[in-house]
Amino acid sequence: MGKGDKKTKRGKINRGTFGVRRPRIKKKTPVETKINVGSKAEPK
Repeated sequence: MGKGDKKTKRGKINRGTFGVRRPRIKKKTPVETKINVGSKAEPK
């Protein structure tokens, strides 16, 4: 189990692939987009 092993994290890093052992890091969405800073509250 090392660089040549497809199933290990080190093997995934070596091959440049992703999977269960090495998931892709998701980009966090900015807080401003969630709460809509620039937009006004719409009247009902």
